Amino acid sequence: MQYRNDRYGNKLSILGYGCMRFSQKGGKIDMEKAEKEIMAAYEAGVNYFDTAYIYRGSEAVLGEVLEKNGIRDKVYIATKLPHYMIKSRDDAEKYFQEELKRLRTDHVDYYLMHMLTDVKTWERLKSIGIDSWIKEKMESGAIRQIGFSYHGNSDMFCKLIDVNDWDFCLIQYNYLDENSQAGRKGLHYASEKGLPVMIMEPLRGGKLVNNLPEKAKKLFAEYPIKRTPAEWAFRWLWNQPEVTCVLSGMNSLEMVQENVRNASTAVAGEFTDNEENLLQEVVRAINEKMKVGCTGCGYCMPCPKNVDIPGTFSAYNKRYSDGKHAAWHEYLMCTVMRKDATSASNCVGCGLCEKHCPQHINIRQELKNASKVLEDPIYKLAKKFIPLFVKY
Repeated sequence: MQYRNDRYGNKLSILGYGCMRFSQKGGKIDMEKAEKEIMAAYEAGVNYFDTAYIYRGSEAVLGEVLEKNGIRDKVYIATKLPHYMIKSRDDAEKYFQEELKRLRTDHVDYYLMHMLTDVKTWERLKSIGIDSWIKEKMESGAIRQIGFSYHGNSDMFCKLIDVNDWDFCLIQYNYLDENSQAGRKGLHYASEKGLPVMIMEPLRGGKLVNNLPEKAKKLFAEYPIKRTPAEWAFRWLWNQPEVTCVLSGMNSLEMVQENVRNASTAVAGEFTDNEENLLQEVVRAINEKMKVGCTGCGYCMPCPKNVDIPGTFSAYNKRYSDGKHAAWHEYLMCTVMRKDATSASNCVGCGLCEKHCPQHINIRQELKNASKVLEDPIYKLAKKFIPLFVKY
C-alpha cells in the first residue's frame, strides 16, 4: 500500500474505504460480509474509512467492526455532520454525539460538513455558532481535523476553501469530471492552500467500468498496456500528487483485492503522454452523446440571475450518458440544495454569458432545452418543498 501525508504528517493510504455501499441482505447491511471486506482492506494497509450520518446503518456497522477487531486506534474515521438538518449548536451536538455512539468511539479523526453547497450556507452555519462549536470540539480532541465535502462547480468550491481554515476536503473527481464539479482547477487550488484532497466517485458511480461505450472498451483493449477500466481510472487519479486519498465503495473481496493491488504500485507522475492521450480519447468516446459541448471552463459565470450554467450543462449531458436518475440527482444538488436556487429556468435571456463562451455555445437556447428535460414535475415539487425542510 502506498501512503500520502495529510496536513499534519499523518500517513493516509491512497486507497480509502467508502462505506456508503455495503451489501444488503434482507433489507439490512450484511454484517458478516461487510466485516470480511473491511478487515481484508485493513490487513492490506487501508487505514482511511469514510462514512456519514445519513448513510443508513453505515456508521454503526463500521463502529462495530472496528471495536470487535480491536483496531479503532489503528485507523482513521471520517464521518459527516448533516448540517442541512440543524438549526442550532445544540442540534450539531445531538447529531455528533449520536455519531460517536454509533461509531463506538470518543473522537472522529476527520469530520466534514456534509455537502456544503455555497458560502451563504457556511455563513448561516456560522450565525448559529458552528465555528465556535467546531473549535471547542477540536480543542477537546473530539474532532481531530475539520473539512467539508462538495458537489458543485469549481468557482464556488474555491470560494468555500477561503472562508475557513479547513484541514482537508472531499470532492467528486475522475477523468470524466476533470473540468466539471470542483475539477482539476479546484483540486489544484485546494492543494496550493495546503489542503489534502480526498476523492469520491472515482468511477462515476460505476459508469467508468460498467457503462462504457463499445468504442471506449475497444480503445482500452487495443492499448499495449493492459489494465482494467477501474485500474485506469484509479491510476489516473493517483498519478496526480495533489490527490491524497481515493475512496472506493468496495462491496466484494474481489474489488478490495484489485484496488489494493493497484494501490500498492501506483505512484504520482507515472503516466506517459500516450497514456494521458488514451484517456482523452476515451472521454471523447463517452461524450459523443453529449448534448452540449460545455467544457466547464466557467467563463460564462457569474450569471446575473444566479444560474449555475456549467452545473446545468453537466447534469443535462449526464441525462444522456448516465441516465435520468443520475442527471436528476446532480441537477438537484447543484441548483436546489443551496441557499438560493440556481436553476436553468432562472435565465432571462440577457445573453451576457454567450459573450464570454470560448466554445460559442448558444447558452440561452441550451438552458431552455435543459430546463425542459431536467425540471420535470418532480423537480419542481422538490424545488418548492426542500427549502421548507432543509436549513441553509
